[in-house]
Amino acid sequence: MFMIVSSWCSSIFSYILSLKIVKGFLRRILKDCELQRICYGEESGFNRSSKIENSLIQSRNSEIKKMLEQLNNQATQGRFIGKSMKNCVEYAIKATIIVKNINHVFHKKFVISYRRCLYQIFGYKQLLHEIENLRKTPYSSENEEHEEKLLNLWNLLKPDTPLESRVSKQWGDIGFQGDDPKTDFRGMGLLGLENLLYFATEHCEVAKHVLLHSSHPKYGYSFAIVGINLTSMAYHMLKDQKLKVHFYNFVQNEPSIKDFHYVYSYLFCEFDKLWLAEKPRDIMEFSRIRTKFEEQILKRLENPYAKLRLSSLTQIL
Repeated sequence: MFMIVSSWCSSIFSYILSLKIVKGFLRRILKDCELQRICYGEESGFNRSSKIENSLIQSRNSEIKKMLEQLNNQATQGRFIGKSMKNCVEYAIKATIIVKNINHVFHKKFVISYRRCLYQIFGYKQLLHEIENLRKTPYSSENEEHEEKLLNLWNLLKPDTPLESRVSKQWGDIGFQGDDPKTDFRGMGLLGLENLLYFATEHCEVAKHVLLHSSHPKYGYSFAIVGINLTSMAYHMLKDQKLKVHFYNFVQNEPSIKDFHYVYSYLFCEFDKLWLAEKPRDIMEFSRIRTKFEEQILKRLENPYAKLRLSSLTQIL
């Protein structure tokens, strides 16, 4: 009985192996292009998408260059969304199949992998466009939506303490510098507020606990001001392409603003942990610790498999 099962397993294994050999042989005979070799040879995520991106950029084919230019224009102008995004990607796939003479029936796996890469590559550019717009949008106390978001931030972080007035020294309790928070948003614009609000909304208990840490009598720091500084860090990492590793590994298709806020929340939690571990003498050590923290994050992002996971959130509570 054992011999029969063993023989059966051996036959199945040989059959599977033969299929792989045949497929590999067919790919060599059919002369797979570089894009196909990358999709078949690299794991999904940063390794695959970054190499597909480089291959497209380095292509000398006029049709590929034209396709790339159109996709870039869509994304950098903020039009890589919804139906337009889907149409652009499908056009790019068809153009590539024609130019590279790819049998899309035989190479269905390639089409699926290539599609995902395109969503990631140009979704990243679209995200940068959206983040840039938020950063350039100044906070306005005359804008009701802006004011509502600011007051919501207070209510989330200080639910048991009513805000006595719009301009108040109470804002210092959540780490703003003056009586009116609008002045603190000048550097990062509305993006700074959106980041803080997301953190306080989606991870409310954690945000309140981090706020409690920031009020430590010996190792305290300005919660909101540090938060806006971390917005700047996240923004520059996005702009400098450093976050591609995380987004390509962590988000299956196109990254969204919510995904950027997620990274921000991760940074805030990790910074809080480092700050307390460093036991700074006073707030004057912020520059040193901030630099050390940024170097640590950039070092993590050098790993092609890096993902900035929020799994450590429960450790803060």
